[in-house]
Amino acid sequence: MNATKTGSKAPARRTAKKASAAANDQWLDFFREMLMIRRFEEKAGQLYGMGLIGGFCHLYIGQEAVAVGIQHALGDKDSVITAYRDHGHMLVTGMEPRKVMAELTGRITGYSKGKGGSMHMFAKDKRFYGGHGIVGAQVPLGTGIAFAHKYREDGGLCTAYMGDGAVNQGQVYESFNMAALWKLPVIYVIENNRYGMGTSQARASAGPNLCERGAAYGIPGEQVDGMDVTAVHEKAKEVVQYVRDGNGPFILEAMTYRYRGHSMSDPAKYRKKEELQEYREQRDPIENLRAKILEAKLSDADALKSMDKEVRDIVNEAARFAQDSPEPDPSELWTDILLEADVATV
Repeated sequence: MNATKTGSKAPARRTAKKASAAANDQWLDFFREMLMIRRFEEKAGQLYGMGLIGGFCHLYIGQEAVAVGIQHALGDKDSVITAYRDHGHMLVTGMEPRKVMAELTGRITGYSKGKGGSMHMFAKDKRFYGGHGIVGAQVPLGTGIAFAHKYREDGGLCTAYMGDGAVNQGQVYESFNMAALWKLPVIYVIENNRYGMGTSQARASAGPNLCERGAAYGIPGEQVDGMDVTAVHEKAKEVVQYVRDGNGPFILEAMTYRYRGHSMSDPAKYRKKEELQEYREQRDPIENLRAKILEAKLSDADALKSMDKEVRDIVNEAARFAQDSPEPDPSELWTDILLEADVATV
Protein backbone atom coordinates (compact mmCIF):
# COMPACT_ATOMS: atom_id res chain seq x y z
CA MET A 1 0.00 0.00 0.00
CA ASN A 2 1.37 3.41 -0.94
CA ALA A 3 1.69 5.97 1.81
CA THR A 4 -0.60 8.99 1.49
CA LYS A 5 1.31 12.20 0.94
CA THR A 6 0.64 15.10 3.27
CA GLY A 7 0.89 18.86 2.79
CA SER A 8 3.78 19.28 5.20
CA LYS A 9 6.58 17.21 6.69
CA ALA A 10 5.49 17.59 10.32
CA PRO A 11 2.26 15.55 10.07
CA ALA A 12 4.19 12.85 8.21
CA ARG A 13 6.67 12.58 11.09
CA ARG A 14 3.87 12.33 13.66
CA THR A 15 2.18 9.64 11.58
CA ALA A 16 5.42 7.69 11.39
CA LYS A 17 5.85 7.91 15.17
CA LYS A 18 2.31 6.68 15.71
CA ALA A 19 2.86 3.82 13.28
CA SER A 20 6.13 2.94 15.01
CA ALA A 21 4.46 2.96 18.43
CA ALA A 22 1.70 0.72 17.12
CA ALA A 23 4.30 -1.69 15.72
CA ASN A 24 6.12 -1.71 19.05
CA ASP A 25 2.92 -2.55 20.93
CA GLN A 26 2.19 -5.23 18.37
CA TRP A 27 5.51 -6.98 18.95
CA LEU A 28 4.80 -7.05 22.67
CA ASP A 29 1.30 -8.38 21.98
CA PHE A 30 2.80 -11.10 19.79
CA PHE A 31 5.25 -12.00 22.54
CA ARG A 32 2.59 -12.20 25.23
CA GLU A 33 0.22 -14.29 23.14
CA MET A 34 2.93 -16.74 22.12
CA LEU A 35 3.94 -17.00 25.77
CA MET A 36 0.32 -17.66 26.70
CA ILE A 37 0.09 -20.52 24.23
CA ARG A 38 3.45 -21.99 25.31
CA ARG A 39 2.70 -21.86 29.05
CA PHE A 40 -0.85 -23.11 28.53
CA GLU A 41 0.35 -26.09 26.53
CA GLU A 42 3.04 -26.89 29.07
CA LYS A 43 0.39 -26.93 31.80
CA ALA A 44 -1.91 -29.05 29.64
CA GLY A 45 0.91 -31.54 29.25
CA GLN A 46 1.31 -31.67 33.03
CA LEU A 47 -2.41 -32.23 33.59
CA TYR A 48 -2.42 -34.97 30.97
CA GLY A 49 0.44 -36.68 32.79
CA MET A 50 -1.60 -36.49 36.01
CA GLY A 51 -4.53 -38.23 34.33
CA LEU A 52 -6.74 -35.14 34.42
CA ILE A 53 -7.07 -34.90 30.63
CA GLY A 54 -8.51 -37.94 28.89
CA GLY A 55 -8.41 -39.02 25.28
CA PHE A 56 -6.01 -37.43 22.83
CA CYS A 57 -4.07 -34.24 23.46
CA HIS A 58 -2.03 -32.59 20.70
CA LEU A 59 0.21 -29.73 21.83
CA TYR A 60 1.08 -26.64 19.79
CA ILE A 61 4.49 -26.00 21.35
CA GLY A 62 6.87 -24.63 18.72
CA GLN A 63 4.19 -23.51 16.28
CA GLU A 64 2.95 -20.47 18.21
CA ALA A 65 4.08 -17.91 15.63
CA VAL A 66 1.72 -19.23 12.96
CA ALA A 67 -1.63 -18.72 14.71
CA VAL A 68 -0.54 -15.49 16.42
CA GLY A 69 0.85 -13.89 13.26
CA ILE A 70 -2.17 -14.78 11.15
CA GLN A 71 -4.85 -13.98 13.69
CA HIS A 72 -3.57 -10.42 14.07
CA ALA A 73 -4.14 -9.91 10.35
CA LEU A 74 -7.82 -10.94 10.53
CA GLY A 75 -10.85 -8.81 11.26
CA ASP A 76 -13.86 -9.14 13.54
CA LYS A 77 -16.03 -10.63 10.78
CA ASP A 78 -13.54 -13.34 9.82
CA SER A 79 -13.88 -16.99 10.83
CA VAL A 80 -11.35 -19.61 11.88
CA ILE A 81 -11.45 -23.40 11.72
CA THR A 82 -8.65 -25.85 12.34
CA ALA A 83 -7.71 -29.46 13.06
CA TYR A 84 -7.08 -31.20 16.38
CA ARG A 85 -3.86 -29.33 17.33
CA ASP A 86 -6.11 -26.46 18.23
CA HIS A 87 -5.49 -25.03 21.71
CA GLY A 88 -3.25 -22.25 20.38
CA HIS A 89 -5.82 -21.14 17.84
CA MET A 90 -8.48 -21.05 20.54
CA LEU A 91 -6.44 -18.80 22.79
CA VAL A 92 -5.41 -16.39 20.06
CA THR A 93 -9.02 -15.92 18.92
CA GLY A 94 -9.80 -14.65 22.41
CA MET A 95 -11.26 -17.73 24.07
CA GLU A 96 -10.75 -17.72 27.85
CA PRO A 97 -7.87 -19.92 29.09
CA ARG A 98 -9.90 -21.13 32.08
CA LYS A 99 -12.81 -22.29 29.91
CA VAL A 100 -10.47 -23.94 27.41
CA MET A 101 -8.69 -25.77 30.23
CA ALA A 102 -12.02 -26.75 31.75
CA GLU A 103 -13.01 -28.32 28.45
CA LEU A 104 -9.73 -30.20 28.23
CA THR A 105 -10.41 -31.70 31.64
CA GLY A 106 -14.01 -32.58 30.78
CA ARG A 107 -15.76 -30.08 33.06
CA ILE A 108 -19.19 -28.51 32.68
CA THR A 109 -17.64 -25.01 32.66
CA GLY A 110 -15.78 -25.78 29.43
CA TYR A 111 -16.69 -24.33 26.06
CA SER A 112 -18.50 -27.51 25.03
CA LYS A 113 -19.72 -28.41 28.52
CA GLY A 114 -16.92 -30.93 28.90
CA LYS A 115 -18.21 -33.08 26.05
CA GLY A 116 -15.82 -32.00 23.31
CA GLY A 117 -12.45 -32.26 24.99
CA SER A 118 -9.19 -31.30 23.36
CA MET A 119 -10.19 -31.80 19.74
CA HIS A 120 -13.82 -30.69 19.58
CA MET A 121 -14.59 -27.37 21.15
CA PHE A 122 -15.74 -24.16 19.53
CA ALA A 123 -16.88 -20.64 20.33
CA LYS A 124 -19.38 -19.18 17.89
CA ASP A 125 -19.12 -15.72 19.46
CA LYS A 126 -15.40 -15.72 18.58
CA ARG A 127 -16.12 -17.15 15.11
CA PHE A 128 -14.00 -20.16 16.02
CA TYR A 129 -15.61 -23.29 14.58
CA GLY A 130 -13.33 -26.06 15.91
CA GLY A 131 -11.28 -28.25 16.52
CA HIS A 132 -11.88 -31.34 14.28
CA GLY A 133 -10.50 -34.82 14.88
CA ILE A 134 -10.83 -36.27 11.36
CA VAL A 135 -7.75 -35.50 9.27
CA GLY A 136 -8.64 -32.90 6.64
CA ALA A 137 -12.33 -32.72 7.59
CA GLN A 138 -12.06 -29.07 8.60
CA VAL A 139 -11.08 -28.06 5.05
CA PRO A 140 -14.47 -28.66 3.36
CA LEU A 141 -16.17 -27.24 6.45
CA GLY A 142 -14.03 -24.11 6.22
CA THR A 143 -14.83 -23.89 2.54
CA GLY A 144 -18.52 -23.99 3.45
CA ILE A 145 -18.03 -21.20 5.99
CA ALA A 146 -16.33 -19.15 3.27
CA PHE A 147 -19.35 -19.80 1.03
CA ALA A 148 -21.59 -18.48 3.81
CA HIS A 149 -19.50 -15.30 4.04
CA LYS A 150 -19.84 -14.74 0.30
CA TYR A 151 -23.53 -15.61 0.21
CA ARG A 152 -24.32 -13.19 3.02
CA GLU A 153 -22.02 -10.50 1.61
CA ASP A 154 -20.81 -9.76 5.13
CA GLY A 155 -17.23 -8.91 4.14
CA GLY A 156 -15.75 -11.79 6.13
CA LEU A 157 -13.40 -14.58 5.11
CA CYS A 158 -12.51 -17.96 6.56
CA THR A 159 -9.05 -19.11 7.55
CA ALA A 160 -8.89 -22.91 7.38
CA TYR A 161 -5.80 -24.39 9.00
CA MET A 162 -4.49 -27.85 8.19
CA GLY A 163 -1.34 -29.86 8.74
CA ASP A 164 1.07 -31.16 6.11
CA GLY A 165 -0.44 -34.63 6.55
CA ALA A 166 -3.94 -33.43 5.68
CA VAL A 167 -2.79 -32.03 2.35
CA ASN A 168 -2.84 -35.52 0.84
CA GLN A 169 -6.53 -36.08 1.64
CA GLY A 170 -8.94 -36.19 -1.30
CA GLN A 171 -11.55 -33.95 0.30
CA VAL A 172 -8.97 -31.15 0.40
CA TYR A 173 -8.82 -31.05 -3.39
CA GLU A 174 -12.58 -31.17 -3.77
CA SER A 175 -12.60 -28.10 -1.57
CA PHE A 176 -9.89 -26.39 -3.61
CA ASN A 177 -11.92 -26.95 -6.77
CA MET A 178 -15.13 -25.46 -5.38
CA ALA A 179 -13.35 -22.56 -3.71
CA ALA A 180 -11.58 -21.64 -6.94
CA LEU A 181 -14.67 -22.16 -9.09
CA TRP A 182 -16.78 -19.87 -6.93
CA LYS A 183 -13.97 -17.52 -5.85
CA LEU A 184 -14.69 -18.10 -2.20
CA PRO A 185 -13.04 -15.91 0.45
CA VAL A 186 -10.91 -18.57 2.12
CA ILE A 187 -7.27 -18.78 3.16
CA TYR A 188 -5.95 -22.32 3.37
CA VAL A 189 -3.09 -22.33 5.88
CA ILE A 190 -0.82 -25.37 5.77
CA GLU A 191 1.08 -25.63 9.04
CA ASN A 192 4.00 -27.68 7.78
CA ASN A 193 5.65 -28.94 10.95
CA ARG A 194 7.60 -31.52 8.92
CA TYR A 195 5.85 -34.61 10.33
CA GLY A 196 2.43 -36.14 9.69
CA MET A 197 2.08 -38.17 12.88
CA GLY A 198 5.37 -40.11 12.75
CA THR A 199 6.12 -39.84 9.05
CA SER A 200 8.38 -37.18 7.61
CA GLN A 201 6.62 -34.88 5.17
CA ALA A 202 9.45 -35.53 2.71
CA ARG A 203 8.55 -39.24 2.67
CA ALA A 204 4.78 -38.73 2.42
CA SER A 205 4.38 -35.92 -0.12
CA ALA A 206 5.60 -35.79 -3.70
CA GLY A 207 6.97 -32.34 -4.38
CA PRO A 208 8.59 -30.14 -1.72
CA ASN A 209 6.29 -27.12 -1.95
CA LEU A 210 2.86 -27.89 -0.55
CA CYS A 211 1.74 -24.33 -1.27
CA GLU A 212 1.72 -25.26 -4.97
CA ARG A 213 -0.95 -27.93 -4.53
CA GLY A 214 -3.66 -25.53 -5.70
CA ALA A 215 -1.95 -24.66 -8.98
CA ALA A 216 -4.20 -26.99 -11.03
CA TYR A 217 -7.18 -24.94 -9.85
CA GLY A 218 -5.53 -21.57 -10.36
CA ILE A 219 -5.09 -21.01 -6.61
CA PRO A 220 -1.91 -19.05 -5.83
CA GLY A 221 0.28 -20.09 -2.91
CA GLU A 222 3.38 -19.00 -1.03
CA GLN A 223 5.61 -20.17 1.77
CA VAL A 224 6.48 -18.17 4.86
CA ASP A 225 8.86 -18.75 7.77
CA GLY A 226 6.44 -20.07 10.37
CA MET A 227 9.01 -19.67 13.15
CA ASP A 228 9.08 -15.87 12.71
CA VAL A 229 5.88 -14.24 13.92
CA THR A 230 6.62 -10.89 12.27
CA ALA A 231 7.22 -12.56 8.91
CA VAL A 232 4.00 -14.55 9.26
CA HIS A 233 2.05 -11.43 10.14
CA GLU A 234 3.37 -9.35 7.24
CA LYS A 235 2.65 -12.08 4.72
CA ALA A 236 -0.76 -12.76 6.27
CA LYS A 237 -1.76 -9.12 5.84
CA GLU A 238 -0.98 -9.34 2.12
CA VAL A 239 -2.91 -12.58 1.74
CA VAL A 240 -5.92 -11.32 3.69
CA GLN A 241 -6.13 -8.25 1.47
CA TYR A 242 -5.83 -10.39 -1.66
CA VAL A 243 -8.74 -12.60 -0.57
CA ARG A 244 -10.83 -9.74 0.76
CA ASP A 245 -10.53 -7.96 -2.59
CA GLY A 246 -12.55 -10.76 -4.16
CA ASN A 247 -9.74 -12.71 -5.84
CA GLY A 248 -10.77 -16.06 -4.39
CA PRO A 249 -8.78 -18.55 -2.29
CA PHE A 250 -5.10 -18.50 -1.38
CA ILE A 251 -2.79 -21.18 0.05
CA LEU A 252 -0.25 -20.07 2.66
CA GLU A 253 2.28 -22.68 3.76
CA ALA A 254 3.89 -21.84 7.09
CA MET A 255 7.17 -23.71 7.57
CA THR A 256 7.13 -24.50 11.27
CA TYR A 257 8.10 -27.25 13.72
CA ARG A 258 6.50 -29.00 16.67
CA TYR A 259 8.70 -29.72 19.66
CA ARG A 260 6.59 -32.51 21.12
CA GLY A 261 5.37 -35.74 19.57
CA HIS A 262 2.27 -35.92 17.43
CA SER A 263 0.23 -36.36 20.59
CA MET A 264 1.02 -36.89 24.25
CA SER A 265 1.26 -40.64 23.65
CA ASP A 266 3.95 -40.22 20.96
CA PRO A 267 7.60 -40.48 22.14
CA ALA A 268 8.75 -39.01 18.78
CA LYS A 269 11.62 -41.46 18.32
CA TYR A 270 11.45 -41.04 14.55
CA ARG A 271 13.54 -37.85 14.55
CA LYS A 272 17.04 -37.06 15.72
CA LYS A 273 17.64 -35.22 18.97
CA GLU A 274 20.01 -32.90 17.15
CA GLU A 275 17.20 -31.76 14.86
CA LEU A 276 14.95 -30.85 17.78
CA GLN A 277 17.83 -29.17 19.61
CA GLU A 278 18.62 -27.02 16.60
CA TYR A 279 15.08 -25.71 16.39
CA ARG A 280 14.88 -25.04 20.12
CA GLU A 281 18.20 -23.23 20.28
CA GLN A 282 18.27 -21.46 16.91
CA ARG A 283 14.71 -21.11 15.65
CA ASP A 284 12.44 -20.78 18.68
CA PRO A 285 9.78 -18.17 17.80
CA ILE A 286 9.45 -16.82 21.34
CA GLU A 287 13.14 -16.50 22.12
CA ASN A 288 13.87 -14.92 18.75
CA LEU A 289 11.15 -12.32 19.23
CA ARG A 290 12.44 -11.69 22.75
CA ALA A 291 15.87 -10.93 21.26
CA LYS A 292 14.31 -8.55 18.70
CA ILE A 293 12.36 -6.72 21.39
CA LEU A 294 15.44 -6.27 23.57
CA GLU A 295 17.60 -5.21 20.62
CA ALA A 296 15.03 -2.62 19.57
CA LYS A 297 14.73 -1.48 23.22
CA LEU A 298 10.96 -1.89 23.17
CA SER A 299 11.16 -3.40 26.64
CA ASP A 300 13.76 -4.72 29.06
CA ALA A 301 14.53 -8.19 30.36
CA ASP A 302 12.86 -7.59 33.73
CA ALA A 303 9.62 -6.41 32.13
CA LEU A 304 9.52 -9.48 29.88
CA LYS A 305 10.11 -11.72 32.89
CA SER A 306 7.23 -10.00 34.65
CA MET A 307 5.04 -10.61 31.62
CA ASP A 308 6.00 -14.29 31.70
CA LYS A 309 5.07 -14.48 35.40
CA GLU A 310 1.73 -12.82 34.72
CA VAL A 311 1.01 -15.35 31.99
CA ARG A 312 2.02 -18.26 34.22
CA ASP A 313 -0.33 -16.97 36.94
CA ILE A 314 -3.23 -16.84 34.46
CA VAL A 315 -2.50 -20.39 33.29
CA ASN A 316 -2.16 -21.71 36.84
CA GLU A 317 -5.47 -20.08 37.76
CA ALA A 318 -7.05 -21.67 34.69
CA ALA A 319 -5.82 -25.09 35.84
CA ARG A 320 -7.24 -24.52 39.35
CA PHE A 321 -10.55 -23.36 37.90
CA ALA A 322 -10.75 -26.46 35.73
CA GLN A 323 -9.97 -28.86 38.55
CA ASP A 324 -12.45 -27.15 40.89
CA SER A 325 -15.24 -27.24 38.31
CA PRO A 326 -17.77 -30.11 38.37
CA GLU A 327 -18.04 -32.75 35.71
CA PRO A 328 -21.16 -32.66 33.52
CA ASP A 329 -24.27 -34.37 34.79
CA PRO A 330 -25.08 -37.62 32.94
CA SER A 331 -28.22 -35.93 31.63
CA GLU A 332 -25.93 -33.81 29.41
CA LEU A 333 -25.56 -36.89 27.20
CA TRP A 334 -28.95 -36.00 25.71
CA THR A 335 -28.34 -32.29 25.08
CA ASP A 336 -26.74 -30.43 22.16
CA ILE A 337 -27.37 -33.29 19.75
CA LEU A 338 -30.13 -31.68 17.67
CA LEU A 339 -30.76 -28.12 16.60
CA GLU A 340 -34.19 -27.05 15.41
CA ALA A 341 -34.05 -23.63 13.79
CA ASP A 342 -35.52 -21.48 11.07
CA VAL A 343 -33.03 -21.70 8.17
CA ALA A 344 -33.44 -18.00 7.51
CA THR A 345 -32.12 -17.11 10.97
CA VAL A 346 -29.18 -19.54 11.17
